[in-house]
Amino acid sequence: MGRITFILGGARSGKSKYALRLAGGKNKVAFIATCKAEGRDKEMLNRIKMHKKSRPAHWKTFEEPHAPSVLLNKIEKDFETIIIDCLTLLISNLMLNGTNKKQITREIDRLMSRLKKARAESVIVSNEVGLGIVPDNRLARNFRDIAGKINQFVARKSDRVFFMVSGMPMQIKGGK
Repeated sequence: MGRITFILGGARSGKSKYALRLAGGKNKVAFIATCKAEGRDKEMLNRIKMHKKSRPAHWKTFEEPHAPSVLLNKIEKDFETIIIDCLTLLISNLMLNGTNKKQITREIDRLMSRLKKARAESVIVSNEVGLGIVPDNRLARNFRDIAGKINQFVARKSDRVFFMVSGMPMQIKGGK
């Protein structure tokens, strides 16, 4: 059974960097990026480029913005560690594609079931979006509400949970 580590925190809290550190000693690592470079603005392309530079060259990167559970069915046997970065961008992609809350929840449930059955350890990165102000528009409020519920679900299903603050991981679930 695959051990799942969930890392969440605010923007620029060190989530991705910590995920990379957790998988650092492994050779067979799959990095599932939920952000596709295609169609992005220059600033976002720069962010993607910096993220790619931060990963070891021998890791395999997959761009999967909508259905990581389907991708996992194909690749999970080939890797010892799987990183998914990031869950909130996946939720945003699905929402903007017209996927409703129930369908998003089903996709995340399939993802968690697949990861639990995998031989590989997995690390999931997500943003904690509930610590700020109440958004002024319906789409943003729906996103915040769905992301909050999904984060709760993933935290319950994960073996370990870390909350990042200023680059410092605070373990809030699970042992070493």
